[in-house]
This record gives sequence, C-alpha cells and structure tokens, in this order.
Amino acid sequence: MWAFIYQPLLYCYIALGMMAPAKHTSFAFHPIHVSTTNVEYNKQDNKLEVICTIFTDDFEVALAKQFRTKTDLTRADMHKAMDELVKKYISANLQIKTDGAPANLSYLGFEINKEATDVYLESAKIPAVKKVGVNVSLLHNQFDDQINIVHIIVGGVRKSEKLDYPDKKVEQVF
Repeated sequence: MWAFIYQPLLYCYIALGMMAPAKHTSFAFHPIHVSTTNVEYNKQDNKLEVICTIFTDDFEVALAKQFRTKTDLTRADMHKAMDELVKKYISANLQIKTDGAPANLSYLGFEINKEATDVYLESAKIPAVKKVGVNVSLLHNQFDDQINIVHIIVGGVRKSEKLDYPDKKVEQVF
C-alpha cells in the first residue's frame, strides 16, 4: 500500500522546494501543480488500495475555496473537521471503475507527509480486475495548469498516465 514509493516526480519537487528560501509564495515553492493518485489492486485482500498525494498548501487552498471555510490540515485540533472536508472533496473529485462497475471506495483518512498530504482509501472486496478506469479532477477547481499523475497497479504490472488540465480520465487494461 505504500505506493508513494512510485511518486518520484512529486517527491523531487518537494525536495527542490525545501531548498527554497523560508519566505516564499506558493508559486516560488513549487511552480508546477501536480498530484499523484496510486490505485493498486491487492490480490491477497481482493481490494483496491488508493493513495492520493497532494501538496498540502495547494490542497488547503482548494478545500477552502470549495467549502468556503478556514482550513489547516496540519493542526491536530482541526483534524476531525478537516477529515470531513477531505473525505467530501476526494469523493467529489475521484471516481474509480473496475471492469465498468463503480468501485465503492471507503475513506480511511489522511496524513501529512513532509510538504504533501497523503489521502488513503480502499474498496470493498471485488473480484480480480482486468480494466481500471479513473476519473480524477483533484485541484481542477484551483489551477488551470494542474497535472494529475495516475499510477494503476494490477498483478504487479504498473501503468501510469499524466493528465494535464482539463483532462481527467484514464483507463488501463491488464
């Protein structure tokens, strides 16, 4: 489930951002707006395991814009309220189908991972999959240069696709 290992592009930008001066704007920190969505079919559990990784500062702005409320994903005292916002946002901006049928995803939670937020989801048990479709519009409400990278792993085979705004659909056959 630790699919963040497969996210070298995002973590490269995070590492470069750490070298930026302490006072910076969002654009100086990471001039590219990117998220990754990892969808992996766990054959042992017969479930899809999903991790969305999004720059925390961008995610907070998108959440605040969509829900018209103050956001801070890093504050422990706001975690419960942020959990609800993250759950609603992800549910509205990420849909997955397996073999043409919608996958019922359960929200497991989120955690801060350096400069990014990892959001965890999993499906109910499903039979082995041959085709996975992902509709992802993360941060489309915030940036018109958003890039969403989607990695889909089934049976140890990984297929990836880069979606430039406004593109949001990818389908892979295994």
